[in-house]
Amino acid sequence: MTIRTFTFNPFSTNLYVLASEGEAVIVDAASHRAHEHAAVAAYVRAEGLAVRHLLLTHAHLDHVFGCAALASAFGLGWTMHRADLPLLRRAAEQAAMFGVAMETAPPEPASFVDEGDVIAFGAVTLGVRHVPGHSPGSVAFVDEAGGVAVAGDVLFAGSIGRTDLPGGDLPTLLRSIETRLLVLPDATRVLAGHGPETTVGRERRANPYLV
Repeated sequence: MTIRTFTFNPFSTNLYVLASEGEAVIVDAASHRAHEHAAVAAYVRAEGLAVRHLLLTHAHLDHVFGCAALASAFGLGWTMHRADLPLLRRAAEQAAMFGVAMETAPPEPASFVDEGDVIAFGAVTLGVRHVPGHSPGSVAFVDEAGGVAVAGDVLFAGSIGRTDLPGGDLPTLLRSIETRLLVLPDATRVLAGHGPETTVGRERRANPYLV
């Protein structure tokens, strides 16, 4: 699997294009402006990729800015956990709260995932892990065979997701990390919603919120 990371919008949020055998998934709609949407589409075209799924780790504002534009660009709807649907529907309210523009409200999702579901593309199978705490519907997409976990805003390099936003809960977040992410092999790469990637082992040993 190849991984292309784009960092977009005023919150420096990561959007990932994961590809295998000419097929791809896009994880999180972080693109905010027209040139950002275009950069994602241009990369997909240049690589000759067929996008099979549009996936959301959760529905906070900075991860859904580009939902409408990318859905239109690739002719697909978004897939997410149902528990974050109220957040998605209040995207404009979230934007107003942070004083940023929401050019087009996100469309309703095309489908929902939950714990234990799988997303397939190319030779890759992503397992869905429900990891609430940062938001009620946060999920991680885990390629166990390839040793990669796309964790959204649950676990960062040296930190964890914030829990002071609506729907956040610190004990729930810590339990999600402990039972759904730290059980993965130490070498598993963790692709976070913000900042650089890390590994499960590094965070287990040195993350000040977890040790």
